[in-house]
Amino acid sequence: MAAPVPPGGAAARQNRLGLALADYKGGKTTLCAGCGHNSISERLLEAMFDLGVPPERVAKFSGIGCSSKTPAYFMSRSHAFNAVHGRMPAVATGALLANRTLVGVGVSGDGDTASIGIGQFAHLMRRNLPILYVIEDNGVYGLTKGQFSATADVGSRLKSGVANELPPIDTCALAVQLGATFVGRSFSGDKRQLSAMLKAAISHRGTAMLDVLSPCVTFNDHEGSTRSFAYVKEHDAPLQELSYVPAHEDVAVDYDPGTTVDVELHDGAHLRLRKLEEGFDPRDRTRAVARLMEASARGEVLTGVFFVDAKAATLTDQLRTVDAPLATLPEARVRPPPAVLEEIMASLR
Repeated sequence: MAAPVPPGGAAARQNRLGLALADYKGGKTTLCAGCGHNSISERLLEAMFDLGVPPERVAKFSGIGCSSKTPAYFMSRSHAFNAVHGRMPAVATGALLANRTLVGVGVSGDGDTASIGIGQFAHLMRRNLPILYVIEDNGVYGLTKGQFSATADVGSRLKSGVANELPPIDTCALAVQLGATFVGRSFSGDKRQLSAMLKAAISHRGTAMLDVLSPCVTFNDHEGSTRSFAYVKEHDAPLQELSYVPAHEDVAVDYDPGTTVDVELHDGAHLRLRKLEEGFDPRDRTRAVARLMEASARGEVLTGVFFVDAKAATLTDQLRTVDAPLATLPEARVRPPPAVLEEIMASLR
């Protein structure tokens, strides 16, 4: 099918599948004008387009909240399931175990993840399910008029002047400790960093958790907030300069031995991290947690890839799930015969 021709007569840019960027778009956003969540959606659909991921292979999952509305705003040709508040990980786990050919994308928020969904989040991180899990983190509950969420920093202030007194949950430190195999933090206003990080996370085979700071322009973008655009830009402390090299390109480009960490991902692509901080290695889980705790104590907004393990076995590998989607298997393969059931019952007596 020929690509659509935009006004002006120039042919639309196509990816390796012959699809145009328009094939990856979704519905019109209903979020507030200037919301950082919209920027994340744009970077995500661009990453899928650039990588040439078939939209029909993508399964999007979300819970409840402003963030969980965003899957409607990108990749309308993909599968999608809007779950109960905080319960998205369970739905995603079931779907991706039933069909390991899907590319899973979970979109959540700081409330959906770090409050009501913290239990499900913890178990998803430790199982290493193949999924990209994006937290659109603004530090407040945007749908219920801007109360502090569990990720809000101590001392951060609401518009009313009320200061948060409770310590925040650092979802990145938690994910690293629990066993996630790709963990990073970015900022919705940093297009270059976020784009490279999303592409690498999509190529990663395992749980890739990205906490993306996304200021709420309505309730949390004022002076005194530690989630405002101005505050994050002023206090951003990147660990690395990130670049993503697709499998079909020369991996030697811009490679600087000694100052660059090069991680080969599962599909042959490379994540290249040029060190901005001496001694930090994103393959060291213990150091990653320690550095995140140091950043919190210093009041830094640490961004970058904190940990990556491209060799860990995924949950689908550990369970030895079949390659074919379970829904396509004949009854003879999914329903044990009476003799097998009798043998199992006998073993339990």
